Amino acid sequence: MLTRIEVVADPVRARCVLRTGDLSPRRLPAPDGVVRVALVAAGALLLAGDNVRIEVVVEGDLRLEIVETAGTVAYAMRGGAARWDVDITLTEGAELTWHGEPFVVAEGADVGRSTSIALGDGCRATLRESLVLGRHGEAGGRLRTRTRAMLLASELLVEDLDLSPGVRSGWAVLGDARCLDSITTLGYRLPDDGQTLQLEGPGSIARRLVVEQHTSDLGALGSGDALTRPGCRP
Repeated sequence: MLTRIEVVADPVRARCVLRTGDLSPRRLPAPDGVVRVALVAAGALLLAGDNVRIEVVVEGDLRLEIVETAGTVAYAMRGGAARWDVDITLTEGAELTWHGEPFVVAEGADVGRSTSIALGDGCRATLRESLVLGRHGEAGGRLRTRTRAMLLASELLVEDLDLSPGVRSGWAVLGDARCLDSITTLGYRLPDDGQTLQLEGPGSIARRLVVEQHTSDLGALGSGDALTRPGCRP
């Protein structure tokens, strides 16, 4: 089912239209120029046959902050599969910050995730994504992710990851780690600290591979204003 968040800048008060699907978006208090929306599961997630679709549209000079109230667990699917697809459109100088909570793929789960982002002139996006393969003591199920980001109709980021058992343990993928923690910026770059991947266009990926998600040091950076501080380069 489709969950949709649509926000349009207005001189008096930003207009915000929310549609509940598998997730229920709820507007939270926020300062001027910012719209803050929480995503709350509207039912049990993520089970075999689920097809979660999220659309986000932001228009105008404002910042949308999306927060997740809890992590998501993809449970064993007994031969079935599920999808989690996100489509984001930012126009006219809009900015998006989305702090995702851990997405856990339990043993026996089979999940496909895709994220599509289109940015207009002067737009910026910051996405925190924490992928965890297995609950405590589990090897974890099958996960494939696809990310496409366009800036003014030009490709900014194209990434496909196969995190299936037997593939992800390769030294060029996760190795011994079972958690992939990432912060991706589009439309601007994070400071170059020697560990951050700078895209060819204006964008960065800060990524950590860890055995336990809570040990990632991206937590402070992903918690809020540090993502959009003036020191970040366009």
